[in-house]
Amino acid sequence: MVSPVTVVKSEGPKLVPFFKATCVYFVLWLPSSSPSWVSALIKCLPIFCLLLFLLAHGLGFLMAHPSATRIFVGLVFSALGDAFLIWQDQGFFAHGLLMFGVAHMLYASAFGMRPLALRTGVVMAVLSGLCYALLYPCLSGAFTYLVGVYVALIGFMGWRAMAGLQLVGAAWRWTELAAGGGAVFFIISDLTIALNKFCFPVPYSRALIMSTYYAAQMLIALSAVESRDPMEDYRLSKAN
Repeated sequence: MVSPVTVVKSEGPKLVPFFKATCVYFVLWLPSSSPSWVSALIKCLPIFCLLLFLLAHGLGFLMAHPSATRIFVGLVFSALGDAFLIWQDQGFFAHGLLMFGVAHMLYASAFGMRPLALRTGVVMAVLSGLCYALLYPCLSGAFTYLVGVYVALIGFMGWRAMAGLQLVGAAWRWTELAAGGGAVFFIISDLTIALNKFCFPVPYSRALIMSTYYAAQMLIALSAVESRDPMEDYRLSKAN
């Protein structure tokens, strides 16, 4: 297992551009009521930095680890989703949902289907159902179905991210914790978006949404660094 101290020393410098770009977003705090390509660029810049973070480990690393490649592509779709959501009031909210839905499928594929962790899946299914039940009275038209599908997708991603959590044993790695934490932050961010858009104004919603969103993407990107075949993880866990 790689210690957290080693992770900070080795990966911290590569994440400096991401932290700087995130600070730029919050310092500039461009008004969401005036969408522009500049505001889209500023919003997407931290995600671009996470793409560079993965590329900093070399193309050979991405080619050798399919799960890392899927997370890389998922970040690309996330950036597209960010751009669409800049113009959500102009009718592009559904486009953003689609892009992030694809990203969640890529992330779930990266996390793998082993171990299956059915109990975790049941818990995530119940929580997803409760979230949709909370949102359902506020939804209308196509969003009644689109939001339902999206909740199912992000719930599935959360299941696969947290299924690999093994806090004891030789197979434990900090990257599983990063994946699980990233999924939790993503769910918090997206639930806040949905409540604020469809149900009622959430105080300080934008700050909450973007801080948890950037944290989620950073942790998911970090989960790719010590990437390994999910089947190998499963065999190691069974051996222990």
